[in-house]
Amino acid sequence: MNDKQLMENELLVIKGVCDLYLHGTLESSTAEVHQAFKDALNISLDIQNKIYNLMTEKGWYKTDVVEQAKINNVKQKFSQN
Repeated sequence: MNDKQLMENELLVIKGVCDLYLHGTLESSTAEVHQAFKDALNISLDIQNKIYNLMTEKGWYKTDVVEQAKINNVKQKFSQN
């Protein structure tokens, strides 16, 4: 397994962890449990962001640049509803 594959796997795992902590936060029955999940979620989001930034720096996480006209069309479409 090369470094890119390892980082992709780490990113997938941390995204799953964030999803679990988010749902734990939303479904918490007490303020203490809510805060514990929220704290864990924030830590996990920070880790996810660091992995994403590292992958972006190395060119391993590509994002598409969208033309402003397309963005404007979507904005207009949803503002009419």
